[in-house]
Amino acid sequence: MRKISDKLLIDRYINKYHIDEVFTKDMKSHMELLFYRKNEYMFKEGEPIEYLLFIVEGKAKVFTTVSNGKSLLLCFYPESRVLGDIEIFEGITATTNVQAIEDSYCIGISRENVTIHLLNDSKFLRFICSSLGQKLNRCAKNSAINLLYSLENRLASYILAASEVSGRSGSRLLTFNENLSELSELLGTSYRHLHRALNSLCGKGVIRKLASGYEITNPAEVKRLAADLYN
Repeated sequence: MRKISDKLLIDRYINKYHIDEVFTKDMKSHMELLFYRKNEYMFKEGEPIEYLLFIVEGKAKVFTTVSNGKSLLLCFYPESRVLGDIEIFEGITATTNVQAIEDSYCIGISRENVTIHLLNDSKFLRFICSSLGQKLNRCAKNSAINLLYSLENRLASYILAASEVSGRSGSRLLTFNENLSELSELLGTSYRHLHRALNSLCGKGVIRKLASGYEITNPAEVKRLAADLYN
C-alpha cells in the first residue's frame, strides 16, 4: 500500500462518489488516498485493520480461508463500495481476505479517526447500516450461488470480473490469466473439474487458450453465463 499526496486527486474522488455527504461534519482533513497494486492485499484475514476504506477506482475480490486451509470466493467489490466497516466498529481483526485484482485507489479514514469522529455521527451510522444491509443480502445471495449455480456460471462470472483489457494489433481484447490451482479453490471445485469447465468454454468459442492464459472471444456470452454472480 502506498499513500498518495495529491489533494486535487483526493478531492476529485470525494466529489465523484459524494463521500463527504455521508458525514455530518467535514472529514476531508482526515481522508487519505491509498494505492494498492494488483494482487496486493487490502486486508488479510486475522490481521488488524488500520483503515475504513472507500474503493474509488479499481476492483477487489473477497475470499475466506477455512480450517482445512482452502479458500472460497465470497464476492467482488467494485468502485464505490466500503471495506472494513464491520471490523472497525467491532474492534476485531479482518474477518476475510480482500485482494486487489487490478491497480486500485481507496479513500481511507484511519481507525483512530473513525473512533474519535464518527462513532456518534448519526448520518454516518445510517450510511453504515445501509452498507451492512447490502452486504448481508449479498452474502445470502452468494452463499446460494456457491451451492446452486454450475461451475461454468461461477467461472464465467470470475472471468468477467478478473479479466483485463489488453491491446493487440490496435484492438481491445479481454484477457484472463490466473493460477488455476488457486482459482479451483476459490470456486470450490477440483483442479480437474475447473480444467474441464475451461475446455468446455473453449469448445463453445467463448474463450481461447493462449500461452499465458485465456482470451475472451465472446464477451456477450460470458456476460450471459455470468448473470451478475458474485456482484
